[in-house]
Amino acid sequence: MEHGNRSKESLPVIANSDSSDDSSDLERASENGDGFIQTSKKRLSKQNSKLSIGIGQKIRRKKKRTVTLCLANCRYDVIRKTSSKFGYKEVGEGENWNMYWTDLSITIERCKEMKRFQKINHFPGMLEICRKDLLARNLNRMVRLFPKDYNFFPKTWCFPADLGEALTYSRLKKNKTFILKPDAGSQGRGIIVTKTLKDVRPCDRGICQVYLNRPFLIDGYKFDLRVYTLITSCDPLRIYVFREGLVRFATSRYKEPNGVNISNVFMHLTNYAVNKHSRTYNLDTEAGSKRKISWLNNYLHTLGHDVDHLWAKIDDVIIKTIISAWPILKHSYAACFPNHDVIPACCELLGIDIILDRRLNPQILEVNHSPSFHTDTPLDLEVKESLLSDMFSMLNLEQCDKKKIMREDRKRVRERLLHGLNKDVPPPTEVKCFAEYYKHEMMHKGGFRLVYPCNSTEYIKFFDQGQGSLYCDTAASRAREAAQNAMRDEMLLKAKLEASKRVSPIIKGPQKRNDQLLPRTSSKISHQFSSARTSCSFEPQMIVEAEERDRLQRLAQRDYLIRSQGILEHVYFSMKQNGTLRQQDQRKFAIFEKIRSASESIVSKKGPAITDLLEGMRNGTTTQEPNNRRNFITPWSVTNKS
Repeated sequence: MEHGNRSKESLPVIANSDSSDDSSDLERASENGDGFIQTSKKRLSKQNSKLSIGIGQKIRRKKKRTVTLCLANCRYDVIRKTSSKFGYKEVGEGENWNMYWTDLSITIERCKEMKRFQKINHFPGMLEICRKDLLARNLNRMVRLFPKDYNFFPKTWCFPADLGEALTYSRLKKNKTFILKPDAGSQGRGIIVTKTLKDVRPCDRGICQVYLNRPFLIDGYKFDLRVYTLITSCDPLRIYVFREGLVRFATSRYKEPNGVNISNVFMHLTNYAVNKHSRTYNLDTEAGSKRKISWLNNYLHTLGHDVDHLWAKIDDVIIKTIISAWPILKHSYAACFPNHDVIPACCELLGIDIILDRRLNPQILEVNHSPSFHTDTPLDLEVKESLLSDMFSMLNLEQCDKKKIMREDRKRVRERLLHGLNKDVPPPTEVKCFAEYYKHEMMHKGGFRLVYPCNSTEYIKFFDQGQGSLYCDTAASRAREAAQNAMRDEMLLKAKLEASKRVSPIIKGPQKRNDQLLPRTSSKISHQFSSARTSCSFEPQMIVEAEERDRLQRLAQRDYLIRSQGILEHVYFSMKQNGTLRQQDQRKFAIFEKIRSASESIVSKKGPAITDLLEGMRNGTTTQEPNNRRNFITPWSVTNKS
């Protein structure tokens, strides 16, 4: 009985009912004698199991997975505000964050340093459609492969490679208007609308598109759509489109480009960064310069248009645009994230700009890999806050057990070291399966709708883009390269000719005397330095004020001598007589013809000729001028009289 009492005191009592059971067990054991040991063992195991269950529940309550978010390169407050609503903790770059949100494009080094539980908001290789020049290159390539399917973007050339082709097109289509854009610009900076491409230099970089002269207008104003698109996986490809977006209007009534309004950016550009500086910018959410896509849907519905069919065409444009870069996305993802088997390593929220022509056919303008999340107006806050909330709900960042994955990674490293010594043990093979993750996406998609994968099988053929179409040379690429090299050689030749016409700087006398006092070696070095300096005419040189004044004086004297001696007139009539005069020179120096014709008409009139006057002056006679003026006395007549 003493042993039983010690065991009772050493074990904690969980409930009063247990103590009553213990006393009954002891009485029965004392009556039986032999079953005392078995009864005590059962009682100990029962109490230990209840104790472990209670402790496990307490541990689960205490342990709560904290999701950390790195926003070191994020400048938008709405993202911080939305992440705090989900209970995410903001940390620095050096910590073990769950997700890294950046407004900049990511590098391969950043991707390769990521752990299996970490996620980043950009795909490596997404710049293939987010840079204007690369988007044009990829879509032009798809047009050559599938000309009937990829007809949803304006005809585009990349400068300087396609400058010759663009100039030929502009000469054939003289009524076309062109829009020039920098290859990596944003917010409407550097965009020019022009009727001619003659002013484009061979060294200019950018893209040139045929301007859409007849867009779909609302109340006489041009507009475009900012459609938010979320890509949660690239292999397999999963694309979502958000139900809400922005309709951005120009602030001047639209008219087709002409010589008067072609420079009016408030008429031809719909960028918010441009039109917010206009005096006519309207902040009204229903009739202002920025409205919601839901408003546009209701407006088109009242006009009798099929809104569902329109959005089916917009979804088709978005899917085909993303598929054009899919081979590079897949290759870059597989190279950067070979070990990500817990969650997909990347997601991408794109801002795709769409414009509608007069027949409501969508045309893609550009793709933004970091769309603006500024909330200057209540409309921006409403749209972008709901967008980010639904996006964070889909990402399911709480799924990852960070500490567990880090322990598994350390274990893998140890096993890899051991298996490196023992070659008979094969490395573990893992199969990536994100079925549960995709199921969670569909359950928490909110305002997003899944546009791909879809029931249609027409997109399968676009994934087969050929082995050599991406990286190998083609006849068109070789022709563009040859044209580019020819233009570069022509430009260099012109630069050399202009440099040869320039006068080398004059070395004054005192400088020569100082150079003669120096040793021969130093004079040779200085001569080599001066020749190297003057041989390259592109390097800037100091302008001496006295030399510049003397140069201008000599130029003025030269011009006076040429004009006073009639050299230009003599050269003009000589070239005209020989038939070597150009039409532009004939128009430029037509004044000589007028002067000669005027002089001939004066001579043909009645009256004394100039030669007769001169002869009379030499003979000492006087000639009376018309209108009974006084006699004209010359020095020769005075000397003769004397």
